[in-house]
Amino acid sequence: MGPAAGAEAEAPAGSALSAPRLVAAAREELGAGAGAGRRRRRWLPAVRALQLAGEVLAVAAGLKPALLYDCGAAGPAELRRYLARLSEAGLAPRRLHLLGAEGSALLLHPGLARRRLAAVLRARPAPFMDVSAGRHCPALCGPAEAEAIRGHLATLLAHIGATEATSAGPVSSSEVVPAGWNFCTIVGVLLGYPAAYTFAAEEGAENCLALTPLRVFTVQAYCPRIRDGLRVQIYSFSIPESLCVELKEVLEAWCDELKEAFSTQSDFVDLCISSEVVSLPAVAL
Repeated sequence: MGPAAGAEAEAPAGSALSAPRLVAAAREELGAGAGAGRRRRRWLPAVRALQLAGEVLAVAAGLKPALLYDCGAAGPAELRRYLARLSEAGLAPRRLHLLGAEGSALLLHPGLARRRLAAVLRARPAPFMDVSAGRHCPALCGPAEAEAIRGHLATLLAHIGATEATSAGPVSSSEVVPAGWNFCTIVGVLLGYPAAYTFAAEEGAENCLALTPLRVFTVQAYCPRIRDGLRVQIYSFSIPESLCVELKEVLEAWCDELKEAFSTQSDFVDLCISSEVVSLPAVAL
């Protein structure tokens, strides 16, 4: 039996997607003021809407553990409706989890996020880069600082596991209150970066990265499922150039794991991992 009158047919997983449907989903569910009528809604550019759909697909395909949502003022309810629209279009058939924290929303691939957190907890040395403002230059965290961060990550791992064990449906959701956590560090780990920045909370968000040479890594791939020629940015992060030698094995392992994950999916093609060194007058984390 076909779909009921007025209902949109759900696209088979892995099939080509309708770009107009993806754009409409983002504009109608995520535009600022979307719940208060079209005149107050921010008109999301089509190219940004397709990029966002591609980033969600990268999470669903297992290429990254999470996506930090930063496209407008939508709350959890709007994000859930948006994900439901993407699922109807066939984009994200796998289970996803919306994690709210400090007014931000992270879209998680639950299994991959748990594996990432567990891997960082086991890593020696800990892949945390101290860029506190009081430092002369960036350095890997000392044992005491690293152990404190591990405690926060272990708490988050337990939270995600418990939430998933009691949740049903394609998209689950939960909220955490990161009391005493360095949210920048937690997000860096969840986003799948090979090493995450951290800094002394008492010094605020200031850091020692101004005019420091940073190697910026960018990962992109084409997504013909959404649109021919659409290049999606899957990762973008930086590592202080002075720490690249110490983190060489970590970076190589991260690249190998990404290439392996890429080889097991069919949504993206032509993986490109590039890097360049930049120095900026100020760096916001």
